[in-house]
Amino acid sequence: MKQNSLSTLFRKPILGALFIVFLSVCFWACQKNNADEDSANQQTEAQITAHADDQAQFSTDMDAVADDANLILEASGIASKQMDLNGLVCNATADVDTTGNPWKITVTYNGLNCLGTHSRSGVVAISAAPRLRWATAGSAITITAQNLKITRVSDNKSITLNGAQTYTNTSGGLLINLSAQNSITHTITSNGIAVKFDDNTTRTWQVAKRRVFSYNNGAVITTTGMHTEGNQDNIAEWGTNRFGGSFTSATTSPVVIRQDCSFRITSGQIRHVNALVDATLTFGLNAAGQPASCPGSNPYYYKLSWTGPAGNTYNIIAPYR
Repeated sequence: MKQNSLSTLFRKPILGALFIVFLSVCFWACQKNNADEDSANQQTEAQITAHADDQAQFSTDMDAVADDANLILEASGIASKQMDLNGLVCNATADVDTTGNPWKITVTYNGLNCLGTHSRSGVVAISAAPRLRWATAGSAITITAQNLKITRVSDNKSITLNGAQTYTNTSGGLLINLSAQNSITHTITSNGIAVKFDDNTTRTWQVAKRRVFSYNNGAVITTTGMHTEGNQDNIAEWGTNRFGGSFTSATTSPVVIRQDCSFRITSGQIRHVNALVDATLTFGLNAAGQPASCPGSNPYYYKLSWTGPAGNTYNIIAPYR
């Protein structure tokens, strides 16, 4: 009995110590797993927020260049050797060459756009078939960016673009007559635009999107993607992001810009997919993440959502203008 009692007496502290060690190991492992997940999520968050901003800036800047080309064609066509762009495209000059095929308009940027939101430097060459009538359905031009650096004034973030896109007036008609027409449809496509980011990385992006212009208390621009890869359709941009990974950015809900809301995005949803994450970016929200009405001079909010490696859902709600 004494032997059993001694055995029991020694066994209890040994078992207790082993149990404490077991708990410590479990706690350490749990802490390590949490730390690993936090680290992985921080990396994911940094990359997806950076890419979402890159995509928004790229899309906005490319659209602005296409809009300038449209303004030039509608206002002046390809008629004179020198175009006066004062009040039409701010801080830009245009030179016209109709001696060859195609005809060309060379636009040189040097300063702020008319809204004062972006500063641009560099050249855009607009090429068109001789005697092109832009109002005719199916008319197409080529817009080639040549070291076009565009800097966002609000945060001094810039991208530099090189490469060509095809801009097509699918429906025909002129935007100057938009209020009298039901809608006008344009498409923008590109097999490759070289994008140099502000960290000096350069990547190639492809573009395929449709822009429908309608009129409701001012112009309303509705954008959707046209490209399909695998089971994902409505892709507007795809290629390699600044981190070296392949991506697709699809308009799962049309992105809408309204003139009566200061030409800002009022609704829409984009799905960003890369090797790390499948994320959803929703526009046109208030600070609580709910759909907002036109806020005038106040910011809209976006919501960026994704699921982490452990199945946890993460959300970021932040303002944009």
